Amino acid sequence: MFDYTGSFQSAIAALKRERCYRVFADLERKAGQFPYALWNGPGGSRDVVVWCSNDYLGMGQHPKVIEAMCAAARAMGAGAGGTRNISGTNRALVELEAELADLHGKEAALVFTSGYVSNHTGIATIARLLPDCLILSDALNHNSMIEGVRAAGCAKQIWRHNDLEHLEELLSRARADRPKLIVFESVYSMDGDIAPLERICELAERYDAMTYLDEVHAVGMYGPRGAGMAERDGVMGRIDVIEGTLAKAFGTLGGYIAGGTAIVDAVRSHAPGFIFTTALPPAIAAAATAAIVHLKTSGKERAGQRRAVAATKAALREAGLPVMASETHIVPVMVGDPDLCKQASDLLLDRHGIYIQPINYPTVPRGTERLRITPTPAHDLRLIGQLAEAMVSVWHKLDLPLGSDYPERTPQLWNLGARWAATARTQAIPTNRP
Repeated sequence: MFDYTGSFQSAIAALKRERCYRVFADLERKAGQFPYALWNGPGGSRDVVVWCSNDYLGMGQHPKVIEAMCAAARAMGAGAGGTRNISGTNRALVELEAELADLHGKEAALVFTSGYVSNHTGIATIARLLPDCLILSDALNHNSMIEGVRAAGCAKQIWRHNDLEHLEELLSRARADRPKLIVFESVYSMDGDIAPLERICELAERYDAMTYLDEVHAVGMYGPRGAGMAERDGVMGRIDVIEGTLAKAFGTLGGYIAGGTAIVDAVRSHAPGFIFTTALPPAIAAAATAAIVHLKTSGKERAGQRRAVAATKAALREAGLPVMASETHIVPVMVGDPDLCKQASDLLLDRHGIYIQPINYPTVPRGTERLRITPTPAHDLRLIGQLAEAMVSVWHKLDLPLGSDYPERTPQLWNLGARWAATARTQAIPTNRP
């Protein structure tokens, strides 16, 4: 007899040998006390500070968002009741799609159950509908985009990350009248770097290619109304399809694409990942709409995040920690070893009440394991100082290298929290307490 259980056990054992096995932290977020959460760990429950959330602006805790969700649930119930075609198209969802189309300056938008699904289904469907389509994909695109490209079943070429000369070389080799789809991200979430959007648009126009832009790590946070990097760089009108998520800066759940009416209608009518799945519940749709509407006019959250990000990068660099260069809100700290990365994460959680998930292969290449920090407007200077102090302690405990300019470890210099909090009086960053 075939050993089915043994096969699965072997697969798990292989992940553990490669140091790729994931361990989930059982966290209970505290409404109104973001970024604090209750960690249900081996020794019981305790308060921790979350430093790696994708709720980048804390909108999942915003009173307007919570109230919109509760009001919709009271009015329409918990679930959507079916697929979009079978009773699942609720009014809250229709309004959400209208807000998303307006946000990105497009004719239409289509909401999916997650950002992963919107990428996978959107890319695959669009490419399949273009005869003999050639997909050109950035080498560091997210797994959802990679799987969407695979599912399309079309010819594909991978261009070196953000290397426009390589992209142009591949475009120039393609037949002039062949449909071409360039798929890329605006903000790459593990390194925090940004795609040269305007120059990619220039190449797409020169070689008659269609553009598909993933803005999941940018929507809500960049641009005058939070429409993302394409808005910030003034190229939204030059991008054919913009994909985004409702689960990060908008604080809820779901994914979407926005584009011309014909493109969106074609995906709506042909995509299995849209047609055959239950619609987003009205309560979630209403909450997402509330977040989008708020961030279209409020710059407070974006400004607070920028201040927190700048202060975090400065504090960690001053402490001699190996902060990777990043132009965005993502603050990667290099470890370079899977075991040490996991140990660093465990020590921060167990001894310092700081939760930062380790990022190991296959999310990042082997040898580039890191801690990925995402400061939010709620991470004040006191918390930033505590983070720097805790990380220095962990780095010394694990004998990880610190910068040569890191000062001697005296009690005065170790109290980075007090030093950073002292500057709060001159900066508009509130001090948050649990």
